[in-house]
Amino acid sequence: MENLIKALIETYQCPGCVCGCDITCFVPCTTGIGCGKHCAGTTIFPVVGKIYLGLPTGFNRIGNTNKFSLYIFSEYPAPNWKYDKFNIPCWKHLDENGNTIVRGLQPRLNNPFLHIYLGNYIKEINCLELATDDIESMD
Repeated sequence: MENLIKALIETYQCPGCVCGCDITCFVPCTTGIGCGKHCAGTTIFPVVGKIYLGLPTGFNRIGNTNKFSLYIFSEYPAPNWKYDKFNIPCWKHLDENGNTIVRGLQPRLNNPFLHIYLGNYIKEINCLELATDDIESMD
């Protein structure tokens, strides 16, 4: 499992990270199994803002906010997370690795979030599913 977790972090967090592009700078995350030191370092000017390079279009865009949470979870439901009126999943996508990516919003805090679940949990999460065609048609 440890090698799988490292592979997930290198796939989804390390590309484009300011702290390094591999697992060597890993610091445990307080929530989930991702890297707690991760910081997106790639920007598309002038409108899009910061992006996560390891994720599909639409799920990779942070925008011009300093509040954006990215968590990697090995199971669903995630410990210490509950989707409800304060944590609203908006989009879900099963990526080419067979993992479920969820983009959502905490409207009370004005905080967008991104959750990556190890495995296929598309049926368990209630929100709009984006197909690969939808993602490819985004600018």
